[in-house]
Amino acid sequence: MANYNQERRWTTPSKRATGYVEERRAKVHMHGQKEGQPLSDYEAGLRSGYLQCQSDHAGLFRYKQAMDAGLSKAEAKKYSREKGTKLPAKKGGKK
Repeated sequence: MANYNQERRWTTPSKRATGYVEERRAKVHMHGQKEGQPLSDYEAGLRSGYLQCQSDHAGLFRYKQAMDAGLSKAEAKKYSREKGTKLPAKKGGKK
């Protein structure tokens, strides 16, 4: 349980929004362990997108930052999902 939530799980905001709109309209969980159970007010609020939006933008910023530093797509994706890490030294990248 100590490793739970160690990864920043971000996605493109438009992809996240389509799934959350469906869940909010149906008012039930459509994925995961709670599938079929009704959404609480708190969970419906999370699906409004504000908190996920912050994580998505942070992840996308870190991904672009890593790409500009010259990392490969796989390395940039890994870096963008890590919490509290420093960007490795530049490898070439854009000028």
